[in-house]
Amino acid sequence: MTESGPNLVIVRLRVNEENHIAVIPPSKTLLATLRENLFLTGAKAGCFNGDCGACTTIIDGMPMKSCLMLAVEAQGKEIITIEGLKNSPLQEAFIEEFAFQCGYCTPGFIMNGHALLLNEANPSKVKIKEWLESNICRCTSYEEIEAAVYKAIAKQKK
Repeated sequence: MTESGPNLVIVRLRVNEENHIAVIPPSKTLLATLRENLFLTGAKAGCFNGDCGACTTIIDGMPMKSCLMLAVEAQGKEIITIEGLKNSPLQEAFIEEFAFQCGYCTPGFIMNGHALLLNEANPSKVKIKEWLESNICRCTSYEEIEAAVYKAIAKQKK
């Protein structure tokens, strides 16, 4: 991190296997940096306090609510956003299972589910529920979302 002005810093981020540089205030969140500086708008701004999960990204293989992390903290880490998944089995399963309505929360659920499947190839029903409960959807039941995760697990086994 190098000073570039009295209230700005240079951050170097690795996002979706690409290197990026942004000049930002040190207090800027990863969510705001992704959306405003890198133009990656898949992570959504919801509650700004970590409750809804609409801003979930994957940091070093684990889900992270990007509204709770400063961009300067993400330097040196591998960041994946929904844009970096590019038709993953879980994205396809969400479509096949109609696991969305308005779609606002969908990227967060997909990122959380994708991180689960990165860490555990065949998670139990209890584990799936635990991982998904950190995200909120106001439009649909969670049954379709869980069904999409099960379908993605089945696709990975093939």
